[in-house]
Amino acid sequence: MKKTGKNIVIVFLLAIAAFLYYYITIPAFNIHSMGTWWFLIGGAIVLTLLFSFRKSWKGREKGQGKGGLHQLMDIQFGMVSKIGFGITGILILILVIGTFLSSPIINAKKYQQLMTVEERNFSEDISQVDYNTIPILDKDSAALLGDRKMGSMVDMVSQFEVANDYSQINVNNKPVRVSPLVYASPIKWLTNQKSGIPAYIKIDMATQDTECVKLSEGIKYSKSEYLNRNIYRHLRFKYPTYIFTEQLFFEIDEEGTPYWICPVKKFNIGLFGGVTIGNVVICNAVTGECSDYKIEDVPQWVDKVFQAELLMELYDYNGTLKHGFFNSILGQKDCLETTDGYNYIALEDDVWVYSGVTSVSGDQSNVGFVLMNQRTMETRFYKIEGATEKSAMSSAEGQVQNLGYQATFPLLLNISGEPTYFMALKDGAGLVKMYAMVNIQKYQWVATGDSIKECEKSYTQLLKTNGIAAGTGEESKSASGKIGSLMPVNIEGTSHIYFSLEGKEEIFDIDLSNADLLDIIRYNTGDSIRISYLEGDNPVKVTEIQK
Repeated sequence: MKKTGKNIVIVFLLAIAAFLYYYITIPAFNIHSMGTWWFLIGGAIVLTLLFSFRKSWKGREKGQGKGGLHQLMDIQFGMVSKIGFGITGILILILVIGTFLSSPIINAKKYQQLMTVEERNFSEDISQVDYNTIPILDKDSAALLGDRKMGSMVDMVSQFEVANDYSQINVNNKPVRVSPLVYASPIKWLTNQKSGIPAYIKIDMATQDTECVKLSEGIKYSKSEYLNRNIYRHLRFKYPTYIFTEQLFFEIDEEGTPYWICPVKKFNIGLFGGVTIGNVVICNAVTGECSDYKIEDVPQWVDKVFQAELLMELYDYNGTLKHGFFNSILGQKDCLETTDGYNYIALEDDVWVYSGVTSVSGDQSNVGFVLMNQRTMETRFYKIEGATEKSAMSSAEGQVQNLGYQATFPLLLNISGEPTYFMALKDGAGLVKMYAMVNIQKYQWVATGDSIKECEKSYTQLLKTNGIAAGTGEESKSASGKIGSLMPVNIEGTSHIYFSLEGKEEIFDIDLSNADLLDIIRYNTGDSIRISYLEGDNPVKVTEIQK
């Protein structure tokens, strides 16, 4: 009876230890979960050590003065250790082999095919810019506005802070960032958790209007809860086998109801490889009610399912593993990858991740750019050669170098049919002071302005000056005649040719960086020529040499 009682106590203590470990770390019960495997390995080690030392201690007590029995117990201790650590070794071996067999080293083709990329036409997909839907703020600027708004809420500022989520979503076709409040400290949680979190911050990314949206019933399930209402623990107890992504997204629907968007990982290659998203749990942040959707059935109002970093990783697999894993490391033939940053654009009532695409050789130009839908994983590639985002940011900063402003990572816009980088210029305090537009293909074309409208006006005038008729909506005019005079000039490092036509007052300007106009070098004074040009102040810009 005494022995049985001790065993029950040991089993009880082990059960408590296992429960506490599970409650704190909340691993998924799933063979694809690393947490499950480390839970088994840790449990095997603990049980082996506990059982072995117990056997050894009993043997030493009973064998005191009896060498034979003492020796027998030492042998039993060795056998238990070998069996226990043998099981532990097998589990670790499965983990190591499973990781290797799931890796791109031997599954390059499968990884390359995880994402389907469709090549599309920029001007057809990206419509002329609507300035009411441009998210002119980045996350850092939004956080400044959110903190400032929270500081003005005297009834809440001592109890709550703003979380750092600031998810960018579309609400009623407007780009906004939303972030819940969190308890300011564990003590504030104790005094407020009964009624929950009373509000969330909503920032209009186009107008910079910031609102603290108060709820009739508080948010009961969030990342800042400590016990069962912690959103991660709440999900684990409801879905013990689901492997959720590390990042859960805070969103609101069209009526302003707060939800947690909780993507569930899908492992497509071996035990641990080829991670995408298989389904999504949507949890009402107020009531805790959960709904489970397959990825293709996710409601339209949901914007963020695929994390931007995951989408970029999947695209990099697609771009670098076309000719196998070792080619991606050594020869790097036809290897493309995303650039160092990303931003978001609103398109077709969804949020798309934008990133440039460049060769892995590390040159300073992009071969195109990619848009990736955060809800569906649809991916579109646009083949447009031009400057990298970093180069464009440097060009914009160079225009205001006397002010020391820093450029944000650019957005991609269609301005007068031209792919254009748009970025805010911030001062040392992180406040937006100016805006810049940089032509993707000719990043030396930079326009700035104190407002978006002023920036656009300068940019369209710049397009007109450089012979792009769409910049003003004007049609090209034609002229013909004999060349009266012809002179090469250099304007800001770019070669031009000025010439006149007999009987015409205009001075005509040909930009030699435009390959379509290089035929001018075949002409001399007195030769007849027919051209198209944009009417304007002298010198007028030639857009075409007609045959």
